Amino acid sequence: MTSLLKDQVAIITGGGRGFGAGIAQAFALAGAQVIIAEQDPEAGEIIAQEMGITALCCDISQKGALDDVVNQVIEQFGRIDIFVNNAGVTHLPTPLEEVSDADFERIIAVNAWAVFYAARAVVPIMKRSGAGVILNIASTAAKSPRPGLCWYNASKGWLVTATQSMAIELAPYKIRVNALNPVAGETPLLKRFMGEDTPVMREKFLATIPLGRFSTPQDIGQAARFLCSPEAAMITGVALEVDGGRCI
Repeated sequence: MTSLLKDQVAIITGGGRGFGAGIAQAFALAGAQVIIAEQDPEAGEIIAQEMGITALCCDISQKGALDDVVNQVIEQFGRIDIFVNNAGVTHLPTPLEEVSDADFERIIAVNAWAVFYAARAVVPIMKRSGAGVILNIASTAAKSPRPGLCWYNASKGWLVTATQSMAIELAPYKIRVNALNPVAGETPLLKRFMGEDTPVMREKFLATIPLGRFSTPQDIGQAARFLCSPEAAMITGVALEVDGGRCI
């Protein structure tokens, strides 16, 4: 396992906590050179020191911010083999017509615009290399949306369609593009998904997951490692559900 991604250069957005940290750990253990683009410099440094990886401070929702990260990585490593669009935000459970402009704009900025900015920064590099892997962290919300999270659900549906569109367009350049659809997980976003973190609310959410537990950063990290590895060389354009059976 330590050589599955040996010497691959991987950038992960939002890698300082939650699913992103799980992906960073899985990649590092598989031998990759891991760079996390993290808005919170303190969280980034803690993870970087724990895992022996590189952390770069970056607000991915801002135009040009990812360009700076990509340029630093190219300067240090000479290439980019894997790019993971992991960072994501949601709004509190709210009737769709009552979601604020600020919340909606933040969701679009992080869950959609940042993916567009990343593609513009990374795809030309991968095209020149004649290879590359892009992984988008979507959600089961794209397939089985929960009430009260309308605009978050929609952003993840957009990401799945973007994944498929990118995959078909970039296949001639030997660039694979896939997505993961995690179910609600033990991450800092869980409380925001549920509205409140109480035993009753947890029981309500867990009742929708046949395997009876939330996903973990390790679950998502292991799935991401597979899709970004040579073992998945014939897989592109999929949105793999890591959901304990929720979408069945």
